[in-house]
Amino acid sequence: MRKNLALIAMGVQNPEQIARFATYMVDNTDILRIIYDRKKGSILPVSKKFKFPQIKKSTMVDSGTRRTEVLYESSNEFRNAVSELEQLMDERADSHNVSQLIAEEVRALEEDVASRIDYIKSLVEKI
Repeated sequence: MRKNLALIAMGVQNPEQIARFATYMVDNTDILRIIYDRKKGSILPVSKKFKFPQIKKSTMVDSGTRRTEVLYESSNEFRNAVSELEQLMDERADSHNVSQLIAEEVRALEEDVASRIDYIKSLVEKI
């Protein structure tokens, strides 16, 4: 199964370059701003905005008077895009945590090896 289908449908070609994202709402429109981590001198934009009109729904508030109220909710495309971005950020954070764990284990191993070498040297001096 392909990943990031909603992002690809929006025209995001390099999801691995996404640094972070922000969402906000203006006049019943959901706005998704994606901020990229670009190399210095790149002519590609640092951020890009996507607008998603909210879906207008009428719901019955009081069945006795048949009074309805208009509600707005986010579109499926917006929710799918945000979900994919959150998953992408979580995966990136998990891989960063794993790399930190490996670095700590290497440091601990280096300390253990250094202490064993010192111990062996002390034994050699006793001979």
